[in-house]
Amino acid sequence: MSNTPSPKPRSVAIIGAGPAGLIAAETLAKAGLAVTVHDRMPSIGRKLLMAGRGGLNLTHSEPLENFLPRYGAASSRLAPLVEAFPPAELRAWAEALGEATFVGSSGRVFPTSMKASPLLRAWLRRLDELGVRFRLRDEWLGFDADRQPIFRHADGSTETAMADATLLAVGGASWPRLGSNGAFADRLWEKGVDVTPLRPANVGFRTGWSDLFKTRFAGTPLKALAIGFQDITLRGEAMVTAHGLEGGLIYALSAPLRDAIARDGHATIHLDLAPGRSAAELSARIAAQKPGQSLSNLLRKAAHLPPVAINLMREGNGPALPRDADALAGLIKAVPIRLTGTEGLERAISTAGGVAWSGIDDGMMLKALPGVFVAGEMIDWEAPTGGYLLQASFATGIAAAKGILARLEAMPA
Repeated sequence: MSNTPSPKPRSVAIIGAGPAGLIAAETLAKAGLAVTVHDRMPSIGRKLLMAGRGGLNLTHSEPLENFLPRYGAASSRLAPLVEAFPPAELRAWAEALGEATFVGSSGRVFPTSMKASPLLRAWLRRLDELGVRFRLRDEWLGFDADRQPIFRHADGSTETAMADATLLAVGGASWPRLGSNGAFADRLWEKGVDVTPLRPANVGFRTGWSDLFKTRFAGTPLKALAIGFQDITLRGEAMVTAHGLEGGLIYALSAPLRDAIARDGHATIHLDLAPGRSAAELSARIAAQKPGQSLSNLLRKAAHLPPVAINLMREGNGPALPRDADALAGLIKAVPIRLTGTEGLERAISTAGGVAWSGIDDGMMLKALPGVFVAGEMIDWEAPTGGYLLQASFATGIAAAKGILARLEAMPA
């Protein structure tokens, strides 16, 4: 019987306890590696739990040929990663944790519980069984000369964690109170990593509402709406805020709107307040109304517009609305609203910008920092809401874990 001790397993330090970091930890621990997950927050998966307040939209059920283009400029890099861990596998993974999923009427996929907490609890039990260790209240400060991560503990002391590989999965800069504050950008830039500026994505936009309008209508939903911008027209819902507009329909247009405002200082969208009816139909209904009634009553009866929609027309056109039926119908179909800025990163659902793809190899390793890998929202990609954000976070986390395994297998023991 040999007394030769078993070789010590290779170790990986993962920085960030969100979906990308946790799925990478699971993948690596299943392969027999010693995994420690560090996070500067006192608890795990805070942004995942916040997403669960809206039902935890895990992914989307549409075919991949429609799904993959949602990632825009990053589609070419993300496509093979999502194809390697597609929506069907994400749903199977959730079901293996005891969380069955279903497809909603919009095609979005949710756990049947419509919550994140049961899924996260089951996931943490699995990670514990796999031997994954967690070090919370560990703030990552950067790397030493040997590319080993340095942490500051809750008591203020610092420590260098020795690992065979490091994975950064620290998120972007949206909702910083939940843990992702964008501090990685400067730390990586100092090490020669190309990082594009962080910008808000899936975010609300600002406009100059009158005091009367924002006092009366802030927080009012817009249920029947289509928005046109440039050559894009989308139908859905939005919300009036004290400063402008937000909601799913606005988020879907956030990238082109944000870029136009950055370029021109403003962007004008056109609201169709009656997307199910043509201008000709509306004009005929308006012309058929009894004369002498107020314009508000006329619009309510002829076009079934609620007060918020009628007042949006005044905000976009000016208080003196046209009385001509054709002109009034045309305005209902295309109310101009001038947007002048975005809400800040702290109010954005996600982040655009981050580590440039040109600095990441096919195994998700940073070319400027061999042995350091990246995953999740901290990479330069963005996507609309609808499950695409979480899907890519999971897919990049698994891809990074596979890259780590390949690198360590190629290294001498």
